[in-house]
Amino acid sequence: MTDPAHHSLIEDLQGLGFGVCMAAVGMHVLTFMGFVAGQTTGVAALIAYGFGLPFPAVYFAVSAPFLWFGWRRMGARFALKTLLTVAALSLLTALLPRWLGFSHIHPAFAALLFGVLFGIAALAVVRHGSSFGGISILWLLLQDRSGFPAGYAQLAFDVVLFAVSALMLETGPLLWSFAGAVVFNLFLAINHRRDRYIAT
Repeated sequence: MTDPAHHSLIEDLQGLGFGVCMAAVGMHVLTFMGFVAGQTTGVAALIAYGFGLPFPAVYFAVSAPFLWFGWRRMGARFALKTLLTVAALSLLTALLPRWLGFSHIHPAFAALLFGVLFGIAALAVVRHGSSFGGISILWLLLQDRSGFPAGYAQLAFDVVLFAVSALMLETGPLLWSFAGAVVFNLFLAINHRRDRYIAT
């Protein structure tokens, strides 16, 4: 079993750094394709698309209010790590378009890619006692308190989120976005095992 409290500083830095890099690439794919995701990322994408705002700034603004909840319910260590993770992801997401460009990605592969990248990233940061902030904190708390898998809770929320997204996106991008969200949530539900890994 892996306890995040027993990770060394170097282990935390490499684990969180890996997660941030994977998530940033996933977000780059998502925004390049004009997709939305589930959870906080999806909410931020809808706001950014709808109001023409920079996605990294919106993502940070949407995630930040949940840090207080994380602090109160999951401890200062978790909240501080989450703040650093969200800040690093917001910064890298803003810088990545200068370093990595795409000319074409098939929508099906883009959906699979961002779903898997988000899943890998989430596992990496959760196993080091952090998260990508936002509403995912609630699902991690639910899993730790009740045993209900975080991935399934996220999937239920995403159904509602994508129903709202249908008012803003065309059918093609919406369906591919939902496919990517399903990949992500199933990946997390299958691989984030409470009996093997601890979130706090």
